[in-house]
This record gives sequence, structure tokens and C-alpha cells, in this order.
Amino acid sequence: MIRVLISPGKYVQGAGALGEIEKHIKSLGANALIISDPFMLSTVDSNLVPRLSSIKHGVEKFNGECSKTEINRLQEVAKKQNADIILGFGGGKTLDTAKAVAYYAKLPVVVIPTIASTDAPCSALSVIYTETGEFAEYLMLPKNPDVVLLDTTIIAKAPSRFLVAGMGDALATKFEAGASAKAYRSAMSGGLPTFSALALADLCYQTLLEYGLPALEAVEHNAVTPAVEKIVEANTLLSGLGFESGGLAAAHAIHNGFTTLEQTHHYYHGEKVAFSTIVQLVLEDRATDEIMEVIEFCHSVGLPITLKELGIEEVKEDELMKVAEVATVQGETIHNLPFPVEAKMVYNAILGADALGQLF
Repeated sequence: MIRVLISPGKYVQGAGALGEIEKHIKSLGANALIISDPFMLSTVDSNLVPRLSSIKHGVEKFNGECSKTEINRLQEVAKKQNADIILGFGGGKTLDTAKAVAYYAKLPVVVIPTIASTDAPCSALSVIYTETGEFAEYLMLPKNPDVVLLDTTIIAKAPSRFLVAGMGDALATKFEAGASAKAYRSAMSGGLPTFSALALADLCYQTLLEYGLPALEAVEHNAVTPAVEKIVEANTLLSGLGFESGGLAAAHAIHNGFTTLEQTHHYYHGEKVAFSTIVQLVLEDRATDEIMEVIEFCHSVGLPITLKELGIEEVKEDELMKVAEVATVQGETIHNLPFPVEAKMVYNAILGADALGQLF
């Protein structure tokens, strides 16, 4: 049995970390294309560009969706600029796009998250969507980002909902990795989960329970506290390593199903993953106390615990069956569970999770 763990080349986190960026990336290239989230362009100009005194650079606005069309467009921009390094600056879709552009252009990539809303930054994976926001495919990359740099001063200034969404994404890590490992499924690392990856996934969950609420309170006042640093690391590094080298299972597959419902499009990835984690626990027939612990945590930090809290005001059987059918298509990660799964089982688990959320 071959076990594999993969990780970014370098992980840098802390208040003011952006001030040290040139030190960490100058060995990678001398002409950077900066792909920026549209909401962060002023921050790029004021905080990032002045730090690149010895590195040529161009800035291009990300158009909002990690789609094949956008990836192809940015490849052409990189080629015209003769860029030899790609920098992604922004949220999860911006960073996934930067990773995909770098992959196709055969260039090193640096990702600079400005929010801690997903575990995307550390992974050798880009989630590709259609231009209308529906899940299309996973793009498996041959390596993780060369550098991941998080300035927690910037992250703490973002709306707190982003940090909470990151907790929702991270919440699934322990349960998906555990289920996948139990079934002896290969992780996205290319081998069976390592013991260290499973330990990191467990640490991720315990960190959320202990520090999630204090971190939320701090960022609502734009403060960078030790709790914030721990949650940013849990959302980004622990969850990233835990899912990628530990394994995915039902929660992310069910999330992909929910992306087919227009009512959920205004909710973040991690918000949908949080509710989908509860669905996975119901599907696995976990102990009631364990499920309620997860529901209680979600409620305490403002993650959705019912379908209504995901924008689904009216429960329609055909819509939820569509979610279940997409979640169980051949090749989806839900089949990493240690038992066969059919769409009707997922449909019933969604209703069961919703009922427990309403009861709470």
C-alpha cells in the first residue's frame, strides 16, 4: 500500500506577510502576471505592486468565473506579456484560475489569498465551472503552488462571512478523509492517505470547534488575534493538506449537486459544503451526538443547517433528486464512501439533515 502526501513548496502566513513577498518569490521568475480579484485591484496597486521593486509585472482583472473561457483568455494575456511567473491575488476562484493558467502556460504560480474562505490555495487542483456558475469538472494539476502567502491583516479586514465560509469548507475535511481512508480509496495525492494527513484533518476539526467562534468575533472588529491565525491556518493549510492527501467523499459531491439549483448560487462554496457535511453524516448513519455537535458548531458561527438557510424556501422532490443525481454520477467523490451509494439515499439524507437542522 503506497501512501502519498503532497503540499505547497512554501507556506507563508502572518500579519504583514505581503511586505516580504519579493523575498519568497524572486527565485521563481522576473516577469509576473498578477491575476487580481476585481474587488482587490486597489489593494494590488497600493500593497502588492510597491513590494515588487525588482520584478516586472502586469495586472489583469479576473472576470469572475473559473471557466475554460477565462483560463484561455488569461493564457493569452500571459503569453503577450512574456510572463514567467503567475500570481493569483484574491478569493478561491481567482486562485484556481491562476493555478490553471500557470499549468497550461508551464509557469510557476504564487497564490495570495485575500480571504480564508476555502482550502483551494494549497491544492494541486482547480475547480472548473461553467460560465453560469455550475460545477463542470476538477482539473488535476501535476504539482501544488510554489508559494502560498497569506497576510492575515488583509484577511481580517474582509467581511467575516468569508472566514465563516472557510470554516464550512474545512469542516468537511475530517469526515471526508476519514470515510475515504476507511474505504482504502486513493486520495488526490495519488496514493492512500498518510497517517499525518489524517492527523491534520482531525486537528483541523478540533481547531474549528475551539477557536471558530472567537476568531469570528475578532474579524468582525478587523482584529488579528491568535484565534484568527489558527482558524486561517485551519481553513487554508490544515484543510488543504487534509482533503488532498486524506481524501474527499460525500460532502463535496453533494455540494456539486447543490450548484445545479439557482437558489443556491448566492451562497458560498463553504456554506454549501457545511450543510452537505451534515448530509454526509446522516448518510453514514453517524451517532446522533456527533451529528448534533456539527450542527451546533455550524449554528454558532452562522453556517446553514437547513435547506431554507441555503436559499431553498420550497422543498421540491424533483429539484432535490437532481442534486442527488449529480452528486452520485460515475466518478464523483461520493463513491469514496465505504458502501455503495445511490441517488435516492442521498435524497433521503438531504431531507434527514434538513429535519435535524429544523429540530435544532
